[in-house]
Amino acid sequence: MTESILIGGQAGQGVAKASTVLGKMLVKHGFYVFNYRDYPSLIRGGHNFNIVTFDRDRVFSHSYSNITYALLLDQRSFNTHKEKFTDNTTIITLDSVDTGNFEAIKIPSKDMAKKGIPPMSFNVVLLSALTKLMGLNKDIVEEIILSSFKGSFNEKAYREGIQLVESKEKTEVKVFEDAYFLTGNEAIAMGAIASGIDMYIAYPMTPSTPVLHYISSVKDKYGITVLQPENEISVVNMALGASYAGAVTMVGTSGGGFALMNEALSLQGMSEVPLVVYLAQRTGPSTGVPTYTAQTELLYSIFAGHGEFPRFVVAPGDAAEAFSFTIDAFHYAYRYRVLSIILGDKHVGESHFTHHESEFVVKSKPGRYISFPRGEYKSYEITDDGITPRAVPGSIDYPVRATSYEHDEWGITTEEAEMVEKMMEKRLKKWDTLSEAVLSRSDTVSVYGEGDNVIVSWGSTKGAILDALKHLKGWKFVKINILWPFPEDRVRELLEGAERIVLVENTSTGQLSRLISMETGIFVDEMLLKYDARPFTPEDIVRGLKG
Repeated sequence: MTESILIGGQAGQGVAKASTVLGKMLVKHGFYVFNYRDYPSLIRGGHNFNIVTFDRDRVFSHSYSNITYALLLDQRSFNTHKEKFTDNTTIITLDSVDTGNFEAIKIPSKDMAKKGIPPMSFNVVLLSALTKLMGLNKDIVEEIILSSFKGSFNEKAYREGIQLVESKEKTEVKVFEDAYFLTGNEAIAMGAIASGIDMYIAYPMTPSTPVLHYISSVKDKYGITVLQPENEISVVNMALGASYAGAVTMVGTSGGGFALMNEALSLQGMSEVPLVVYLAQRTGPSTGVPTYTAQTELLYSIFAGHGEFPRFVVAPGDAAEAFSFTIDAFHYAYRYRVLSIILGDKHVGESHFTHHESEFVVKSKPGRYISFPRGEYKSYEITDDGITPRAVPGSIDYPVRATSYEHDEWGITTEEAEMVEKMMEKRLKKWDTLSEAVLSRSDTVSVYGEGDNVIVSWGSTKGAILDALKHLKGWKFVKINILWPFPEDRVRELLEGAERIVLVENTSTGQLSRLISMETGIFVDEMLLKYDARPFTPEDIVRGLKG
């Protein structure tokens, strides 16, 4: 049976840390766990909460429908969520919190202070009490809590928490072979490392910043240079310069930063210097709701930049896809000398997923694709497939040019009509070559379930839709993974003849429906849209389709 645990408090009270630690413990007990994080753009105060949803069977999203435990670090957490609590909800909180008619286990906060336990460790007290109530294995709990929360005061908090409550029936520990519990952002960082990244360049911007933090934490181990320039314009231009010089490079940003990068994206198109961009969407426009989620940059990612030039756009829906699709992005960028965009968002980037090692599949072979031609080298040689063999400065005895101007095969600026036409056709040939390689893959689109009714979507809605399918008969889910080049033949094949086609998307306009109609001629008129900055839950989808 699927259960959820709500952990709430103010920013700075350790809500996210407690939830992550709890998730790790549940995975060690053989549960599949999904951890959703909700927080405002505040360093201190406000209201933060996490929903930790778990089951012995696969679980892909968070749910409010069966909150069995609630750990509440302040009054606002109770007031905000009390309507979601039932008689089956066990509340663990501080004695200062008024829970009204709800029974609660209350931690005597003044006694904690007398015992040398500071308020910053109250999350450990509540978490430890919860593990005792749930009957979790003491050895597993102690190892994970004490390794995650350092310091003698946290050890006191742990000991105090487990003494405050009586243990329930013990939870069985099932061996979980090769289970990972990680976020989409962590998986993207791992995919970049697996691709042989030399440099990661970024200016901090939620929700892409955790990739910067992760790669910074392991840069010495893997020999990676990590740079934080003064703004996103510097970020992308430094990345192009490093890539031109031979480094495998990636940048990360969100919508506002990506907007500043647009001119340099077109520079990539003209210069053909490989570039990988992680675009982590959040709620706009402008600064918008900066710590919440949206899927509003689908069309923007495909058409950003001036002029016409090829690109690859892929959208992961969970951590396993984030890992493998990142490797794909590096492969296509460096093999075909194009722009690759990994289109994520706050929900997939900052939520924790449970995966097995076997799900982390490398489908493309990353590489530098640097050639060492002998004799005269043309930086933009016109070839049958549109791809000029890539050299880097210093690797050969001839100049290696990269330019923002239209040019001839040697990279010399030109405005002659005939050469302008030939170079545009060269880039179009490369687009055809890239499209043929990408669209020959079997995973451009994933299909789940079966039925005459179709849910169509992309990216982070995947988890909620998969969990909703458990309660829907006669429905299948068509998830479009590679958004550009668009897999029009495969999408047309899956949508034609369906009784109902419903788009599920975190936008107010249904951007995927526009892309589908533009590329296939099929109009998706029925849409279930959510644009309150929060992700879908399975209940949202079931209610929306049945209502």
